[in-house]
Amino acid sequence: MSAVVQEKPDIYERFFGVIAQGQTYLNVVYLLLSFPLGLFYFIFLIVGLSVGTSLVIIWVGIPILLVVLTVWWGMLVFEREMTNHLLPIDIPPLARDPNPPEGMWARIKATLTNPVTWKGLVYLLARFPLGILAFVVVVTWFALTLGLISAPFVYSYGSFAIEGSAGTMNEALLCAVVGVVIGFAGMHLMNLLAYVFGQFAILMLGMPQKTAPSSTVEQK
Repeated sequence: MSAVVQEKPDIYERFFGVIAQGQTYLNVVYLLLSFPLGLFYFIFLIVGLSVGTSLVIIWVGIPILLVVLTVWWGMLVFEREMTNHLLPIDIPPLARDPNPPEGMWARIKATLTNPVTWKGLVYLLARFPLGILAFVVVVTWFALTLGLISAPFVYSYGSFAIEGSAGTMNEALLCAVVGVVIGFAGMHLMNLLAYVFGQFAILMLGMPQKTAPSSTVEQK
């Protein structure tokens, strides 16, 4: 019996304690940043690659593609750093040849034959639809929670203000209680969504260095 009694506070602490965890708010920030960053990545890459490819025939496209490739790799580095700082994960540095070849064209070839380059491109493009999903989930959760919790305060200005949702003060208070529960449950949902996004980042950006293949195993 004592074991059962001891489990109950732990369950409540896990559910309600999420509001006191700083990581929860970092996760929300990460999810909110997913949309504007994903939109920028998508527009830049699609426009840059399309324009550069279409102008290759007159050679103008080659420097455009080189600029796109440089910024593309910079985006991957930025994403890794941001993800490592905001989420409780540690993605190893992007894998590059420990002995890069000499000459610009040889280095470009090495970059284009690096699997991380193309996995990273898929990751950057996927950030746009994932960012839309994250933005919709976070905004819907916040608006729904705020709307329900504010029901008793709105009711005090007249029941007409919340007609159809809380006709009496008791119903308005019930809405507030439901809003609090949704608020806490939503925080757990944000943590879960951020965890999924983090695992996706590890999958797409987390190829270990050739010189230290055991690093990912140690991190797990």
